[in-house]
Amino acid sequence: MMIRLSKVVLVAAMALYASLVAFGNITDYGSNLLFVQHVLLMDTIHSNATIGYRAISAPALHHLAYLLIIAVELLTAALGWAGAARLLARRNAGARDFNRSKDWAVAGLTVGIVLWQAGFMSIGGEWFGMWMSASWNGLQSAFRVFITFIAVLIYLVLPDGEIEN
Repeated sequence: MMIRLSKVVLVAAMALYASLVAFGNITDYGSNLLFVQHVLLMDTIHSNATIGYRAISAPALHHLAYLLIIAVELLTAALGWAGAARLLARRNAGARDFNRSKDWAVAGLTVGIVLWQAGFMSIGGEWFGMWMSASWNGLQSAFRVFITFIAVLIYLVLPDGEIEN
């Protein structure tokens, strides 16, 4: 039973994290938009870098990218909360039913992994050269979040057996 509760709590913790990140991005829109703008403008990458042609200078596209990020954070949170609630509701069920109830949580954790790995690390970090920026480099933070999401996902999908009485 404790392992099942542990899985519920960790899924809820990741849903809470995604919720707080989305809340921060919504309530401090301008400050966090600035980060997205600098990454997309590529204005702080190495001066001799030859990838500057990838920069996006249209402010409307900066807002669109940022709104997409916020939407995916909200989706991660919603799926995570739904998944945690479903797991909690089935914590005393048989192993087969509990294992089958992991789908929403798996979806939420997967969306989070995709956002922080593909969105921030691959697109922001590699395509837009965020790794070259001393002031607008979020790769270490993105990596920490990505690793946490994937660790919880791996733990969650480990099969649960019958509850011992």
